[in-house]
Amino acid sequence: MSSLHDIATWQPLLRLLHAAHADRLSAPGGHVSGQIGPGAWSVALPHRPPRPGRASLVSDHQEEFDAVGLIIEALKEDGSDGVSFVLEASSVPGGVRLHLIEPNSSVEPGIATAHPGTLLLADGALPEPVRRLPDPVPGAVPAASADVELLRRTLRERLPDAVGATEEEIAATEARLGVPLPPELRALYQVVPGRYEDWDALRDPYDLIGCELFPLSEVYVADAASRDVLWQFGAMEAVETGPEDSVQQLVGSPGWIVFGDDGGGDRLAVDLTPGPDGHVGQVIFIGHEGNIGAGLIADSLTDMVVHGHFDGRPVPRVERPPLVAHVNHVSLPGIEAAAHPGLEVLSIGVWKREPLSLAPVFGLPRLRTLCASAGTLADPCEIRRLTRLEYLKLPPAEWRLLLDAGAVPTGLLAAGIEAHRQEDNPLRIIALANEILALYNRPPITEITVLEGVAS
Repeated sequence: MSSLHDIATWQPLLRLLHAAHADRLSAPGGHVSGQIGPGAWSVALPHRPPRPGRASLVSDHQEEFDAVGLIIEALKEDGSDGVSFVLEASSVPGGVRLHLIEPNSSVEPGIATAHPGTLLLADGALPEPVRRLPDPVPGAVPAASADVELLRRTLRERLPDAVGATEEEIAATEARLGVPLPPELRALYQVVPGRYEDWDALRDPYDLIGCELFPLSEVYVADAASRDVLWQFGAMEAVETGPEDSVQQLVGSPGWIVFGDDGGGDRLAVDLTPGPDGHVGQVIFIGHEGNIGAGLIADSLTDMVVHGHFDGRPVPRVERPPLVAHVNHVSLPGIEAAAHPGLEVLSIGVWKREPLSLAPVFGLPRLRTLCASAGTLADPCEIRRLTRLEYLKLPPAEWRLLLDAGAVPTGLLAAGIEAHRQEDNPLRIIALANEILALYNRPPITEITVLEGVAS
């Protein structure tokens, strides 16, 4: 038996959880849940503030680290990406029942919770922004500042002893990428070393170029697949590039050639698929915290490296009806205010008035995402009228109404259940998720192991 499925592996954590939540676990239906992965975990243990005058130390939470560490070691032995758990009291005095929930191909993992993440209702389906390719921009040309010879000459002056990459190394990189290196980027690597180890006796590349330069072996194409965008985030975004934009606001593009990093996780790329007001070969940054879009750094690599331009150009603000609309008590005042033919995403949050009808968005040709908080819809069954939905996220009660009425839209690609982390028992949410999965002939969440033990 795997040590992950041995109650002894979990015993130290069970003791801590039971001590912290004795009242909850003794109440009818009481439970505690969490999630543990090889590199992070979320367990419901109280935070112990550090003593006055010093920072928090690992030793302040040593018992938790040691208890979770046993489970992480078991995960590594199994080659597992993680496990969720639900702890309940058993009928045996002082006993507990532990439910282990392992990853399932029909569900994206939840984030820091034992509740199931997004339900995947079609094989290989991706959120619409992830599917988007760049639009052609007829007439796009390099910026006037792009000057391959000036760039090459400047780099040689700054690095007189450098030995650049060979033509064979550059050709191998182009074959790996499936696209020729842009002229300026090719010139850069013809002068600067193409490997980390060759920089030892030279100047810091950040001072020379303005970024942490990648070796040729790590240059890559930042297409949509390079950004790991979960459904629950990707479905809430919309690709919107106006005529005033220099960069197409995509998840990724086959024309974004990443060559460096800003030192904080944001990537720098040469852009071969610019926006309507951009230039072929402009330099952009791709933020590591966002799911979509990129920003302009410089009109050309020459502009950045030779002239030290890093701030892009001002983009005029143009007011348009939002493609992503948030209806709540502080944003849009109702669904009527959100409705227009281009609307793609409708999110209904905290609402302090009478529940809303979805009638204003019936028939909208591009509405593909609906998220609604508990009690915000006057008639959840109106959702059946939204025939183009790809993603739907609702609380359990609203899903229950749709299931009982046979009103779940048939064209969904993914679905989410909005559950409260500790109030809603993940086992009940999993049962509801399995009903939704069954409608789409998807495999149920079945990898649940039940272990019995004692709390002390």
